[in-house]
Amino acid sequence: MEDRSAKYRAFYAQLICAAAKTTDTRIEQAFRAVRREPFAGPGPWSIALGGHPYVVTPDDDPAFLYQNTLLALDPARGLNIGMPGAHAYWLGGCGVREGETVIQIGAGSGYYTAILAHLVGPGGRVHAYEIDERLAALARENLKDIAHVDVRERSGIASDLPAADVIYVCAGAAQPAAEWLEALRPGGRLVFPLAPEGMLGGMLMITRPEEGAIWPAKFLSRAQFIGCAGLQDADAGRRLAEAFARGWESVRSFRREDAPDETCWFAGEGWWLSTAPAAVPAEAINPHADITQA
Repeated sequence: MEDRSAKYRAFYAQLICAAAKTTDTRIEQAFRAVRREPFAGPGPWSIALGGHPYVVTPDDDPAFLYQNTLLALDPARGLNIGMPGAHAYWLGGCGVREGETVIQIGAGSGYYTAILAHLVGPGGRVHAYEIDERLAALARENLKDIAHVDVRERSGIASDLPAADVIYVCAGAAQPAAEWLEALRPGGRLVFPLAPEGMLGGMLMITRPEEGAIWPAKFLSRAQFIGCAGLQDADAGRRLAEAFARGWESVRSFRREDAPDETCWFAGEGWWLSTAPAAVPAEAINPHADITQA
């Protein structure tokens, strides 16, 4: 069975990198190396394409796991291991490098934690936060043999977050948590779904500059996630839906000082997104509009 799984993973890694339009061989190697079986749990499994009903696999053949689909962890709550092609694209966008420290918010059963651990290598570190007790226990068991990963069973919105080069958020929010912004090192990238629960939003990447209050920012793609507890806001969700309806590709910077001006795309409480660039532009990556759900 292991030989079959290795064959499936090799094809799957190529498939999702093609879907993500990435040529980064490190991302393909990570998806090829990490087995999905431990993170999926025993089959049969419920799988889906974004926005469509779950379909239950006829048996526990691991071939069903190695597709570019959502894989349910809790179908009743719509809680999934996200679309691999979407995550491959977002990981390529934020450029996780060897030796970096990553904070992951919303680890689930730990599959993308393991992918991140592969990307940073033994010289890096991954701090994974998962507020759901059952999922945190699964993640801790699944990741116990990776020495440079630790799983924390609590909210990832806290003042004691470690300093990080990348913060990778797998839960939708109406705003970036101030704690995430403060934890970023200069040059660090925050990637999170600006998408309140139940809303199609966008995966936003904000880069902390060496100095200054204007941070490079851009949407990598559209995105929809289960909501992040503590970062929901019905009014912001309504206004964000209106902003996305007017377009999203023009966002170029994130600002926490000064009043919003005519370049404002969306204004939250104490922050806003502008169509004007920061002094240092965000790293070039073509937006991928057809990636939506994770």
